[in-house]
Amino acid sequence: MASLKDLKNRIAGVTSTQKITSAMQMVASAKLRKAREAAEAARPYAERMGAVLGSLAAAYKDDTGAPQLLSGNGKDQAHLLIVCTAERGLCGGFNNNIAKLARKHANELMADGKDVKIFYIGKKGFEVMKRQYEANYLDKILVDKLTYDIADQAGNRILDMFAAGDFDVCSLFYSKFESVLTQTPTRISLIPAEFEDTSSDDDGGNTASYEYEPSQEAILESLLPTNLKVQIFTALLENGAGEMGSKMTAMDNATRNAGEMIDKLRLTYNRQRQAQITKELIEIISGAEALN
Repeated sequence: MASLKDLKNRIAGVTSTQKITSAMQMVASAKLRKAREAAEAARPYAERMGAVLGSLAAAYKDDTGAPQLLSGNGKDQAHLLIVCTAERGLCGGFNNNIAKLARKHANELMADGKDVKIFYIGKKGFEVMKRQYEANYLDKILVDKLTYDIADQAGNRILDMFAAGDFDVCSLFYSKFESVLTQTPTRISLIPAEFEDTSSDDDGGNTASYEYEPSQEAILESLLPTNLKVQIFTALLENGAGEMGSKMTAMDNATRNAGEMIDKLRLTYNRQRQAQITKELIEIISGAEALN
């Protein structure tokens, strides 16, 4: 049984931890608002670009002359997995959930005899997966400050590797922010690019007609690389909001658990202290009676 001094030290230690988790929760709550606004502001731009490219891509359906970023290079052997995670932990299962989805997809590909290469954006994904997929490691980028330069750097590297024939298919893994309590691990195809069917509008299914300048081919050649970088940047923004939401929830749970532990330790401390005082009183009374 722990002594009163040990219990007192444990109470002080847990109380100190509770103060830290409570402070981290407030910091995450403050950062969440900004990160959420950034993620929500980026969605309309990415969605509108996807709609435009989807409309253009519909004209190239089953066309052998389509750009390779849109249709692929006709091969399906080498796969590049872009795993976007956070730089730090203490955010519940946020990073592990993304890594779990990427790990599942990688295992399925390798079971089919495919070649898998993994590109990490964010330190935690690399730390979680490096041991199991050491042979598949390609490169990693740290996200010290979330800016478009990170997506631009990663996008240029991916485009250069694709042009060099280093891979055939590229998938992006991240966590889509739904709410503070919900972040959904998501996989999207970057190469070949996938877009939603935008052949009809929401009002009556009427097909819109557009004229493009200078030409559909020139617009696709220009927008497809940009779209790839925008998708990566959007994923990083979604991750930023999801990380703060998950961290806020995790720190709130940790603060509550610390409070419950403190209550139990104090109850044990008070009971043990009362028992010790009672024992000392019995010894004093017994000694006094012996003298009489």
